[in-house]
Amino acid sequence: MNSLSPLFRRLAFGFCAALCVTAVHAESAPSYKVGATASGSPFTFLDIKSNSIQGVMVDVAQAVGKAGGFTSQIEQTNFAALIPSLTSGKLDFIAAGMLKTEERTKVVDFSAPVYAYGEGLIVRADDNAAYPDLTSLKGQVVGVQAGTIFYDQLNKLGIFKEIRTYDSIGEMVRDLSLGRIKAAVGDQPVVAYQISQKLFKGVKLAPDYVPTHVGDVCLVVRKGDAQTLERLNTAIASIKADGTLNSILKKWGLEAQVTP
Repeated sequence: MNSLSPLFRRLAFGFCAALCVTAVHAESAPSYKVGATASGSPFTFLDIKSNSIQGVMVDVAQAVGKAGGFTSQIEQTNFAALIPSLTSGKLDFIAAGMLKTEERTKVVDFSAPVYAYGEGLIVRADDNAAYPDLTSLKGQVVGVQAGTIFYDQLNKLGIFKEIRTYDSIGEMVRDLSLGRIKAAVGDQPVVAYQISQKLFKGVKLAPDYVPTHVGDVCLVVRKGDAQTLERLNTAIASIKADGTLNSILKKWGLEAQVTP
């Protein structure tokens, strides 16, 4: 019995040391509240089977967390409320299909780019008119999602009879299919994905339309939060280098437009 005591003590000491290391590691790994929308497939959307937010940017947030040594708690937030929720401290960063713009950089900071895309013009499926640009819709009633850069794009043109804003692309597309608006402007890959999944019916992307506002999709942090921004940028560089980002984009059919 006495001869086993030193061995037992060494094992007990080793076990306690392992627990202490684990506890210190757990304390050093931060948990971030991450804002994402429920209506932006394939970037972010509510999966009704799991009742959780899924999509490209959710996968990116999780991959960045794994590479950066932190965990991400996804918080469902309306698109227009994402930046206000971030600046007020309710969120630690945003992972959504949000494009980097000059105006937004005055309020928040953007990470290294994850993806790039431009706007798409949505019309009724039976509308075969040519729409090479937005001037083709002069004098018409058009729709756009509230809080997006596309609203500013339409408003600056000043050529439309009315610009109607919507909380979600789905609501906007429904009004379009019912003939309440002539056309709508939205995130091209979001709309293309929804149409391919037969979630948007009675509409299509205007095949001849050429986007004029192509921008980078990034993770978004509070202005001046250098620590979080550095952590995210280091992790983004890692998932780009090891092919993880390419795998995520490929999973959602976006590999052709990966940002360098």
